[in-house]
Amino acid sequence: MARIKYYYDTETCKYERVKVTKWDITLNLLGFMSVALILAIIILYTYNAYFDSPKEAQLKKENQELKLHYDLINQEMEKVSEVLVALEERDDDIYRVIFESEPIPNTVRSAGVGGAARYRELLEKGIEQEELVLSALQRVDLIKKRMFIQSKSYDELVELAQNKTDLLASMPAIQPISNVELTRLASGFGIRMHPIQKIRKMHYGIDFTAPQGTNVYAVGDGKIIKVYSSFTGYGKQIEIDHGYGFVTKYAHLSEFKVKVGQSVKRGEVIGLVGSTGASTAPHVHYEVIKDGKKIDPAPYLFMDLSAEEYEKILELAARENQSLG
Repeated sequence: MARIKYYYDTETCKYERVKVTKWDITLNLLGFMSVALILAIIILYTYNAYFDSPKEAQLKKENQELKLHYDLINQEMEKVSEVLVALEERDDDIYRVIFESEPIPNTVRSAGVGGAARYRELLEKGIEQEELVLSALQRVDLIKKRMFIQSKSYDELVELAQNKTDLLASMPAIQPISNVELTRLASGFGIRMHPIQKIRKMHYGIDFTAPQGTNVYAVGDGKIIKVYSSFTGYGKQIEIDHGYGFVTKYAHLSEFKVKVGQSVKRGEVIGLVGSTGASTAPHVHYEVIKDGKKIDPAPYLFMDLSAEEYEKILELAARENQSLG
């Protein structure tokens, strides 16, 4: 039951009963509700600021799990990148050096794969964590691109290896005569005393001494491109084109065992030692021509020799003495 209120009327000097109108009741009610609403808003804001709703708590848990999975995937991508870098370095610094091929430029390996436009369809869906997802996708695409380039590089290396087999078979890698004791190398490449002119002159090959009629061998696979006789100079001579820029010359022979256009294998007899042309004793004058330029044959005489024997050949070839012709 509502309490009845009174007030003292100074004019009548009596206590008069307070009359409450409906408007007063309405205003009081509105005031109470306003205060209650403000308090409710403050309490709700404070609660939301410091406490998560069940749905928010579940979403935060899912985000944490997704972040954990992303970090794990990122670590795996980092490991894949490290392995890929090791393969690329081995490719450039070892395999391509062996096969004398230019390394793949870094600009090609590390080239980008395009911007966010590649993922427009994904972006149009309005996914959360857009930057995180784009970063991961771009990194995966870059790794895939580098792996594709490396795969193509290995295809090229396989082809180079097959060509290398032919190159090794064709390379002038043995001595042109039998020289087991390493006693037949008489004069090497370089400035030598000419046996006839008696002046120091460039000697463009190696002279191997041997008895007249000793077998002369092809030093690598190739094709005979020259069989020529002269009363001066190199006398009876043979040239073999080995491909890959290599040509070898064998001079001062006494007899030919091949003809122009004939294919020969390493170790096949192509002629006999003689002393034709400008020669002072039976020997074979042996030259190596690479890409049209006469070079020192000694470094190529590595096949069928031990490390010590190879060092001895180089030492003998380097001695400055008189050539035989």
